[in-house]
Amino acid sequence: MTDYALRHQKPAINESTCTYGGIRLYGKVQVVTSFADIKVKVVESFADLQVEKVTSFPNDCGKWEFVESFPDFTIQFVDSFEDISIKFVDSFPGF
Repeated sequence: MTDYALRHQKPAINESTCTYGGIRLYGKVQVVTSFADIKVKVVESFADLQVEKVTSFPNDCGKWEFVESFPDFTIQFVDSFEDISIKFVDSFPGF
C-alpha cells in the first residue's frame, strides 16, 4: 500500500470497543447536515451496526438517544459514500 493510501484510508469499526475511528457508537446523537463526525446510510440488510432508538440510558453498543444539543457525536444521513451503514431495530442493538 502506498504512503498516500495509508494516510487516507477509512477508519475501521472496532467491534470489541463498539467504536468507529475512536468514536463510540452509542450515546447521545445529533443529526446534522454537514461536518458530521460519522456519515451514516440507513439500510434494511447487511448493516454494519444495528441501532435502537432510546429515550434514556444510551449506554450499550448501538443504543442511540437523539438530541438537539450536547451530543456525544454527530451524524449525517447520506445515500452514498457512507462511513457506516445502520439498520434501525426495536431490540438487540449492536453487531
